[in-house]
Amino acid sequence: MSKVNHTLPPKYGLKLSLDYVYPEKRTQNYTPSLRVIWNMLPLILRYLLYYIKSKWKGHKVVMDYISPRKPEQIYGVPIGGIGCGTIGRGYKGQFCRFQLKPGIYEWNTVDADDFLVVIKDENGFTLFESWISTYQKRSLSSCISKIPEYKIKYTGLYPRSWTEYDLTEFNGISVGIKLTCRQISPVIPHNYKDSALPCAVFVWTVENVCSSDRTVTIAFTFKNGTGSKDDKKSACSSKLFSYENTEGVILYHMINKMPCAYALAAKTNKDVSISKCLYFDPKSNGFDDLWFPLHENGEFDKPKKSTYATGNVYNEMGCGIAAKIRVPANQIKEIDMSLVWDMPTISFPNHEKTYDKFYTEQFGKENAILKIVDHALNNYTIWEDSIYNWQKDVLEDSKLPDWYKGALFNETYFVSDGGSLWLCLNDEEKKRLASNDNDPRNTYGHFAYLEGQEYIMYNSYDVHFYASHALHKNWPMLQKCLQYDLRDFISLEINEPFKVLYNGKLVERKYPNTVPHDAGSPGEEPLTLINAYPIHDVSHWRDLNSKFILQTFRDAYGSSPDKPDLQYLEDMYSTCYTIIQKCIKNEINENGLIENGGIPDQTYDSWTMSGVSAYCGGLWLCALKGMSVMATQLGKEKDAKLFQSILSKAQPAFEKKLWNGKYYNFDCSESQSKSVMADQLCGHWYLGCSGLKAYDVYPKDNVKTALKTIYKNNVQLFCDGNMGAVNGTIDGKVDGSSVQSVEVWTGVTYALAATMILEGMVEEGFKTAGGMYNSMTKKFGMAFDTPEALYGEKYVRAVAYMRPLSIWSMQTAWEILSNNR
Repeated sequence: MSKVNHTLPPKYGLKLSLDYVYPEKRTQNYTPSLRVIWNMLPLILRYLLYYIKSKWKGHKVVMDYISPRKPEQIYGVPIGGIGCGTIGRGYKGQFCRFQLKPGIYEWNTVDADDFLVVIKDENGFTLFESWISTYQKRSLSSCISKIPEYKIKYTGLYPRSWTEYDLTEFNGISVGIKLTCRQISPVIPHNYKDSALPCAVFVWTVENVCSSDRTVTIAFTFKNGTGSKDDKKSACSSKLFSYENTEGVILYHMINKMPCAYALAAKTNKDVSISKCLYFDPKSNGFDDLWFPLHENGEFDKPKKSTYATGNVYNEMGCGIAAKIRVPANQIKEIDMSLVWDMPTISFPNHEKTYDKFYTEQFGKENAILKIVDHALNNYTIWEDSIYNWQKDVLEDSKLPDWYKGALFNETYFVSDGGSLWLCLNDEEKKRLASNDNDPRNTYGHFAYLEGQEYIMYNSYDVHFYASHALHKNWPMLQKCLQYDLRDFISLEINEPFKVLYNGKLVERKYPNTVPHDAGSPGEEPLTLINAYPIHDVSHWRDLNSKFILQTFRDAYGSSPDKPDLQYLEDMYSTCYTIIQKCIKNEINENGLIENGGIPDQTYDSWTMSGVSAYCGGLWLCALKGMSVMATQLGKEKDAKLFQSILSKAQPAFEKKLWNGKYYNFDCSESQSKSVMADQLCGHWYLGCSGLKAYDVYPKDNVKTALKTIYKNNVQLFCDGNMGAVNGTIDGKVDGSSVQSVEVWTGVTYALAATMILEGMVEEGFKTAGGMYNSMTKKFGMAFDTPEALYGEKYVRAVAYMRPLSIWSMQTAWEILSNNR
């Protein structure tokens, strides 16, 4: 069997010709029905007041419903590791969507951030020159993009992408060159060193397909900042460097008053000639500093001998490098380039603390940028080997559908491009945690990521419950670090008045012995000032306690059901016991069942549940099962008997109240109990993905029957089965009772598909998720921008969202099913 060349564009992933036009555009400007608006009117009015006050005070709005972002249909594979800041890339070559201010996204496309190509014949005559990107620029107009989009093909398979340019002919002239740019970011499962690095490598493959020699120059330019109006507010400077076997330019600047440096670099070898540009004006036409020297000589003008750095420039400035290489007829050469952004220490608007990014543990806080440049350009082939080995079992599995092979890895983009933070412990924390050698934060620090690029709350726990499958499967120590932080937050009290928008009441921001909704917002002081969510008093939510217990169970048992992580169980058990006892004392009825309070007191925070509900009741039963198993494992037989006795009483009561012969009723209300909820088996899904088929919680026949009912009503009868599972249906029609019952939640659809796979409904599972994914990526262009919610037509909500990482539960389900066959 021949060895696969894993540097070539793969068969799977986002594959586009750049002249492709998406047939459908979507917007976030959805207007609910008048009935729904009327029911939500007090909340809407309070939200408007909150929004105006926040804007007036210059505070970040946690969830912006007034000016939601327009879906742009431009995104490809983003660049950067985990928790170090990311830069989005458009599939047409744009550098866009900057997340260098921690947790804050700036959706800017920067004209000066680009590659240029110059091709000369054997006599030095310029045959072709162009920007590599194909979008219309507003500045640097002396050079234009000349490459026809139909001659460019894009493949995105996160964390790599390939862009192929056919430049064999242009305007009747034989140019004779084919280019491929291979982009690599160090996002590598189970690698906690390189995965934290703020960098990307660009490998340019230059193929001469003609009978004459060619000289090809690839230039790379970048400006300070992130494309915002603030870019001109701080001093900038640049300097040349030659370090080990790399050369380039460093651009020093500030982002939101935090020091930052960009490094553009190329790897040296005997074939490559590297030139540098210390300064150009990104608002100019670019003729003198960029275009003329590249056109004439294929390189930048050499700085004067005494000029190795600029002085401070109090405005925007750009810099660049150019790598020139001679490619003999019918040969192939490569040029290796990299981009590094070094912003080692960050702070948030409250300025209570400063935080060091995790990569500084390895590279330090002072002048780390050249070490990262050298490390990236000399190790990217090892990264690619690791990435290929991670992906190959999925890509080579003939039983898996093609769409899924791309979707699984491309949805993983959110682990890095979800505003993620990966931080070192500070000195006080190191001292406090030193007594527990088993605490993973001693080694791996803190990890946090946003609920969504527009919903700026870190580690929103009700949503992370779904998304955590991606971390558990690929970076389990980050999942455990997050879980240890949540454990510590549970006992915390923040006795600060906090006005919730749902009813206007003042509550404590964080009550003790409650699971928080989130770890705070980047607009305040995350990891300290937790519970930034402003809509409801989350201390009364009915799903959070069960979700903490089930995540603990999954983390301990999921990787090895026969050999659970006992130390982890011991560290988490007392907290799990505390919160389940609180539920037993305060929240369950005489039958041992959790009851909802007739308000949206769970992750469906605009969809009211009353009495016993399929969603929260099912999670509760599964949490009881998990507690019983964990208590038995730890030798706590008294506890195990208690939890099992409650489960034995609650389970038949649950069946009697909600099972109607075809599915579990939504809740016990008169108005909407008959709604078929797509997510009604959420708890069963979680136990199944933990390796436990708990049919003593849900009878097996009922599970299968409910899944068939959901598949028929919520999938097949909705958009012809091509949009995933709508959240609620009644009598085969969409349940219009709330703003969320009419939505498809992408992450819930993946979770439902995983549940189907676990139960042997493989075809139905992949059709459920595949119809939705293909619509998102082929019809309305939301690859690397997956929203929380889709509607049957026209609309989406909350683009670039955390919950779709639940697709990794499909892979877990597939592996469990395959191993059991």
